[in-house]
Amino acid sequence: MMFEQTDYASADVVARLAACLDMQVGENLPPLWHWLLFLDPAPASALGPDGHRASGGPIRPDPELPARMWAGGSVQFHKIIPIGTQLRRATRVESITERQGRSGKLRFVTLQHSIFANTELLIEEHQNLVYRAATAPRAPALQAPAAPSGAFLHTITPDEILLFRFSALTYNAHRIHYDLPYTTTVEHYPGLVVHGPLQAILLASHLNTATQGATIRHFDYRGQSPAFAGRPLQLEAWPNAENPATWHLQTRDPSGAICMTAEATTEAEPAK
Repeated sequence: MMFEQTDYASADVVARLAACLDMQVGENLPPLWHWLLFLDPAPASALGPDGHRASGGPIRPDPELPARMWAGGSVQFHKIIPIGTQLRRATRVESITERQGRSGKLRFVTLQHSIFANTELLIEEHQNLVYRAATAPRAPALQAPAAPSGAFLHTITPDEILLFRFSALTYNAHRIHYDLPYTTTVEHYPGLVVHGPLQAILLASHLNTATQGATIRHFDYRGQSPAFAGRPLQLEAWPNAENPATWHLQTRDPSGAICMTAEATTEAEPAK
């Protein structure tokens, strides 16, 4: 079944996220900022105890696997999107699989999104969601050696205000991002969790700075372990030695744990 939504890349919405991130934005939508659009206006009666939609929508909820995580995905950028463009998104459930992971039973759902301006395809995206039991133990954090010499590094400390504003901009009611008592006592995290999409947006912006504005054509990303509010988060980027147009990116917390990894392909000239 295909689900369709229409929206437009509003200058007001873009300006609000730019203010949250203390960024200057030009006339085009920055990479991954389409996540500000096509939001799910779930009624309050459809939300579960964690703030996520518990009924309706393209995915049938499973009461045995209520905890939902945006685990990663891939985005292909065919065209740059000028701010103010009227857009249409077509979504379908591409696959649903189940397996036993290190933290117990997991359900993996992949959504395919295609974004158009009229009939012109602008973005193709695969979004990976993971569902697990609410009390399932979490896999240990992934450790990795230091970034190679010459890597582009930048440190940001996401605070509670940033998380709250990003939740509001993306209409994300998941309580792990703003409700500390719920986060620590129900989902058993040590602090408020930094959104995966926020980390991906920060990495894409970091890459833009490192490449002095090269166009991102493809962006693959995967959440590895949680990042928490109030803790410094290091953004790391370095090019592939054999193909300088391909970059490796990751976020790292103060313990050395890798929170998100990404691979991006760039081109020097803007896409037309």
